[in-house]
This record gives sequence, structure tokens and C-alpha cells, in this order.
Amino acid sequence: MSAGVLDGGRVAVLDRFDDVVPIFGDVTALVGRRLRHLRRSPGKLLAVALNPLVMIVALGYLFEASIVVPGGGTYQEYIFAGVAAQIGLTAIGPTAVGMAEDLRNGLVDRFRTLSISRAAVLIGHTVADLILSAVTLLLVTGMGVLLGWRPHNGLGQTVAGFALLLLFSYATLWVGVLLGLVMRSLESIESTGSLLLVLFSFVSNAFLSTERMPGWLGAVAEWNPLSCVAAACRHLWGNPIAASGSLPSEQPVLVAMVVLALMMVITVPLAVRAFSTAATR
Repeated sequence: MSAGVLDGGRVAVLDRFDDVVPIFGDVTALVGRRLRHLRRSPGKLLAVALNPLVMIVALGYLFEASIVVPGGGTYQEYIFAGVAAQIGLTAIGPTAVGMAEDLRNGLVDRFRTLSISRAAVLIGHTVADLILSAVTLLLVTGMGVLLGWRPHNGLGQTVAGFALLLLFSYATLWVGVLLGLVMRSLESIESTGSLLLVLFSFVSNAFLSTERMPGWLGAVAEWNPLSCVAAACRHLWGNPIAASGSLPSEQPVLVAMVVLALMMVITVPLAVRAFSTAATR
């Protein structure tokens, strides 16, 4: 290999490094801006946290004695993974509203006048909202521990379960970004966000086993992304899990990773394209 090729490769690497560093700086600045905005709007934290907290208290405590847990175990240990995964769904609406507001109040137009990466705008928005989801997950976990939830498979698999939940939250945040860019009407966004929350929460294994659902509905519920993530977390934490013999119940972690990868592959390019279109209007 000639010295010229080596020098050319080195220049290419340095060029890529020079491209990455400004984007990282832009993302950091935008995350800080978004977090300051969220700190002045504590209602958004409440909007994300309220539904999971109500679910884990109302269902986990009040219905404990009346619900049969698949495979034995306590209902609090069964329901916790479903409620924790539900945080990703509750964040879709506020993220979509935030994105639509940035478009409506001209903030995106101001970004266009600056030397800033368009990708950094979306990444900064989603990373800041992921931090909000992590805080909510911490609150829900504290409540779950108070009500009796416990992991049984050691620190490594416990951490892996929480990492999977954060990955699911990040994937759903891109759904929220796409929703905000496409719909723009705040009323329509809120209605759609609520519909997604109800539909994906109850057609899933979050609160009840899919074995008691009608056959076709149970199959749909098992492949629901929320069900896949909840089943994987139960497997990692050693909590009760239904063994129906289907692929999602036999290989829950593998299925969850594949489903999340598909979500990211589909939503991220669509959101970037929608943002490019919206920014040029």
C-alpha cells in the first residue's frame, strides 16, 4: 500500500471526525435547551409519569387477588414489566406536541439560519425526551419496589432489562417526532397519542396474559412491540411469563431486539425525510 493511499485514508478519517464533532456539539446544545424547556414545564413530566403510576397502583394493588398470573408468582411482578414498557407509549404524545410546537413557533426556521446540522435537531430532541423517560422509569421502579416487584436473575440481567426499556422508549420517541412533523395539529396529535396508548397497552400482554384472548387477537397481541419488550424484561428479571409456545414467548429477548431494530429502521429515515420537507416549506 502506497504512502499516498495511507495519506488519503488518513485525510478521509480526519474529515469524518471533523464532521462528527460539530454534530456532537450541536446535539449537546440542543439537549440542554430542551431540558431547560422541560424543567419550566413540569406538567410534561407528569403527563408521561401519571398513567404508568396509576396503572401500577390501581391494577397491581387493587386487582392483585382477582387475577391469575400465568406460571405462578405475584401479579405485581407480572405487571411491572408491562407498566414500565408503557412509559414509551406515554412519551409519544408529548414528544409529538413538542416537535409540532417547534415548527409552529418558528424555532425550526431560526435553526435554518444557523450553521447547524438538521440531524442534530432531531437527535437532540429525542435524547432530551429520553432523559425524561429515564426519570419516569426511575419513579415507576421505585413504586414497583414499594408494591413488591423484585428481579431474581442478578445484576447483569436486571440492567439489561432496563436498557431494553430505554431502547424501546427511544424507538417510540422517533414515532412521536414523525407524528408531530406529519400531523402538526395539536388537537389531532393529542387524540392520536391517546389512541396509540390505549390500543397498544390493552391489546398486549402488559396487564393480562394473551392466552385468554381470542386466538387471532392473542397472536396480534404477542407481536405487539410493547408485548415483546415486556416479555423480554420478564424473562431477564425472572418474573412470571406466559409460555404459549409461540416465537415471542420462546425467544423473547431475540424477538424484542429484532422488533426494536425494525422500528428504528422504519421511523428514523421517515422522520428525517419529514423534517427536511417541513424545514423547506
